Amino acid sequence: MAGFDDPAFFGDRWASAYKDLTRGPDPTSAVEFLAGLAGGGRVLELAIGGGRVALPLARRGITVEGIEASEAVVQRLRSVPGGKVIPVVVADLADVPVSGPFDLVYLVWNTLFNLLSQARQVDCFRNVARVLKPGGVFVIECFVPDLAQFDRGVETDAVTEDSATISLTRHDPVAQRITKQHVTLDAQGIHLLPTAQRYCWPSELDLMAQLGGLGLRERYSDWTRTQFDSRSRGHISVYELVPTETR
Repeated sequence: MAGFDDPAFFGDRWASAYKDLTRGPDPTSAVEFLAGLAGGGRVLELAIGGGRVALPLARRGITVEGIEASEAVVQRLRSVPGGKVIPVVVADLADVPVSGPFDLVYLVWNTLFNLLSQARQVDCFRNVARVLKPGGVFVIECFVPDLAQFDRGVETDAVTEDSATISLTRHDPVAQRITKQHVTLDAQGIHLLPTAQRYCWPSELDLMAQLGGLGLRERYSDWTRTQFDSRSRGHISVYELVPTETR
């Protein structure tokens, strides 16, 4: 059985759990933000998933391409209106195995943390830099780590007349790694939905970007450009290519 280190693991296990793979936060603000950076150029989404953000971008006439590790997820994307016309490469997002140049590359909803080692996260920055055009940008959406949340151990997610769902979390603060199992018990048996992430603070991400040839241009608390500060629980970070002569 494939494990957490298989890039397709997350998508393969979760694709069948939801009828709608565009579920998640309302993408309206994200689409407005990204569209403003895309201009009329090429756009690449890493871990495109079910197209929650890519589909509305494409409906605005923006040329969107994608990378997705799970073939099962890609098939789901291709089954929805507009999904077939978005070119998608099945691959690990850290490798960015496509030909640029792109005006905008983006990665949303904490998906960078699905890369489970610092080395692979650095690879992602480095490979994004390789396919960006001069003046192009890399946008990431990530949470700001809250260690108290990771150390809760067992949490009750839902209890109904017919089922109960709990989450069990193991936190390795040295590796900055969270391993979580969502367990649902019902009349049909036990259902498991596992996840794993390696979290980073914004300062570490900035250093990774620097190693990859990128520099921070701007950072906000959310897609509406709320100022980022010590109270922010998440961030939208915009990185740009650093000229070769200044690296």
